[in-house]
Amino acid sequence: MQAIALDTLGDRVSSYLRPKRSEIDNSVLRFSKKADYGLMAIHYIAFHQHAGVVNTKRIAEDLGIPVEVLAKILQRLAKRSLIASVNGPKGGYVLARPPGEIRISEVLRAIEGPFALVNCYRTLQCPQLDRCNIRRPVLTIQTSIERFLEKMTLEQMNSLAEPAGLPSTLAGAKS
Repeated sequence: MQAIALDTLGDRVSSYLRPKRSEIDNSVLRFSKKADYGLMAIHYIAFHQHAGVVNTKRIAEDLGIPVEVLAKILQRLAKRSLIASVNGPKGGYVLARPPGEIRISEVLRAIEGPFALVNCYRTLQCPQLDRCNIRRPVLTIQTSIERFLEKMTLEQMNSLAEPAGLPSTLAGAKS
């Protein structure tokens, strides 16, 4: 009888600590699904091209990405000369440059365009501009994120490629 009560309490605590789906979906700083897929795909190409070109179907199947979505993302990456398309029946994609020369910022810009934490970052058009008391701190955060993404390469990303554990805030929720 006591064990059942403890299990129930554990479930309640676990569900309290676990973020709700809506909290994850509405996260302030997160990659879009396209950016996420694009990073996964170019990383996959980078470290599977040693066996030859990597085709869209293989990437989609191995990573669980819809083929149509992936094809559009790969076209954007090719247009920006981050990957090269190889035509033919055994065609696919290879990196256009070595992994150590491709910056994560380039990949994200190819897929999503310029970074901006806030709408007024580039245009300076905001009804609150004269009264804004957070502009400078937000710009500092923006610059820090941009610098980090400019420094990190696909090669460096590979050294971090092991699946991450739960964030420390969720570690208690793991059962």
